[in-house]
Amino acid sequence: MFSPEKIEKMRRMGLKITPQRLAILEYLEGNLSHPTAEDIYRHVRKRFPSISFATVYNTLEALKEKGLVRELYIGGTKKRFDPNTQPHHHFFCLSCGNILDIREEIRIKIPQKLREKTIIKEISLLLVGICWNCLPKNLTKS
Repeated sequence: MFSPEKIEKMRRMGLKITPQRLAILEYLEGNLSHPTAEDIYRHVRKRFPSISFATVYNTLEALKEKGLVRELYIGGTKKRFDPNTQPHHHFFCLSCGNILDIREEIRIKIPQKLREKTIIKEISLLLVGICWNCLPKNLTKS
């Protein structure tokens, strides 16, 4: 359940607060699965059968514009949404399709030529491979 303080903060940001929007926000809060708009729609529809997919999608767009969710594009999959807006990296498992947060610092060296000709505002790495849960299954297939 969202606290009155969080609700008031969202109002000050210019977001209209509706029961459907609160249900979307509650589903996203602390959600580590990086759900798609369809995932969120299926979940919220259980509580609000008349909610439209457009409402879910438009809410996600509004939340993204206000910096309350991040939109992820992971290797040809549908857009995913991440309620963790702090800079962090991701790992995509080719076997199960899960997306995992990587909070550890990963240092990379940006080429001088790129630093001179661009303005880099954020670095977000996507590591692709087989996760630790799928690794044993994939090793026995070899």
